[in-house]
Amino acid sequence: MQTPSPIKRRQSRKIYVGKVPVGGDAPISVQSMTNTETCDVPATVAQIRSLEQAGADIVRVSVPTLDAAEAFGKIRQQVEVPLVADIHFDYKIALRVAELGVDCLRINPGNIGREDRVRSVVSAARDCNIPIRIGVNAGSLEKDLQKKYGEPTPQALVESAMRHIDILDRLDFQNYKLSLKASDIFMTVAAYRQIASQIEQPLHLGITEAGGLRSGTVKSAVGLGLLLMEGIGDTLRISLAADPVEEVKVGFDLLKSLRLRSRGINFIACPSCSRQNFDVISVVNALETRLEDVRTALDVAIIGCVVNGPGEAREAHIGLTGGTPNLIYAQGQPESKVDNAALLDTLEARIRKQVAQQDALIAKG
Repeated sequence: MQTPSPIKRRQSRKIYVGKVPVGGDAPISVQSMTNTETCDVPATVAQIRSLEQAGADIVRVSVPTLDAAEAFGKIRQQVEVPLVADIHFDYKIALRVAELGVDCLRINPGNIGREDRVRSVVSAARDCNIPIRIGVNAGSLEKDLQKKYGEPTPQALVESAMRHIDILDRLDFQNYKLSLKASDIFMTVAAYRQIASQIEQPLHLGITEAGGLRSGTVKSAVGLGLLLMEGIGDTLRISLAADPVEEVKVGFDLLKSLRLRSRGINFIACPSCSRQNFDVISVVNALETRLEDVRTALDVAIIGCVVNGPGEAREAHIGLTGGTPNLIYAQGQPESKVDNAALLDTLEARIRKQVAQQDALIAKG
């Protein structure tokens, strides 16, 4: 059974993206972004619903044109999850999505243009109680900063961020969160470390353009893991060149591994060897697929032999130890024997029974 995380989180101001709290004592939220054409309303709605089903707390949608803004309004009416509109340059788009019920504006005040336009956007955000996400990216730094530093650096990212923050400070607007993203792990981590002590607003974490499913997962886990271990980060996105649903799964797995968020099944599984009494890999893969719908936090140990099996099984809610015979453990005690032919179905049923019992206890309070 997992003990609480020893990580002490950075103290930050709490804001709300729709109904989802971000910062303060709120759980670290997991975000993703649609990659459908926004004007294709049915396709975008379908993808958002799949992200909701995977557990996404917040979903970002690119809104590059006023036509896309009108489509965004139709999308907003058909989904429940809070939506962030990703907007660049055209302040009129921000004003329109504010009217249409956006939950957060991802916008850099500095690239909106004249001060009166920035003031209009901030005024709309204030009137509608919509937070702003300042999103600084190493690939789109201001030209003068590129010239000053010669190349993207942590200092350049922080200086860019402070420019946008200064604009919001002048307008007395504090309802914002900030991201400082680069594809380089060292640059990203250094930039977040610098900014973390300079502002009190929530920080949105990400390694931008991290790569494909495998390489991007590794890169994101290393970079974001370092920051999360230091207590830095209030919301995150795993940026993968993959199905956005995978971003959500990896995000929750990362938080689960650091005991920062408990959601779904935490599988403890051996890598298997010739001592295994059943095919550990196929059983674990099958259970992960079969039990994707489970949201209740549960530790399940799948160990192929009696060397480490009993010890791991006793520490989990439900455990399976390979042997002659295989043994299913529940709450630390041996409960039943199972042969290989019935192993998968029996174990799934026992896990679901445990989930139901825990859900009932939670419901009783």
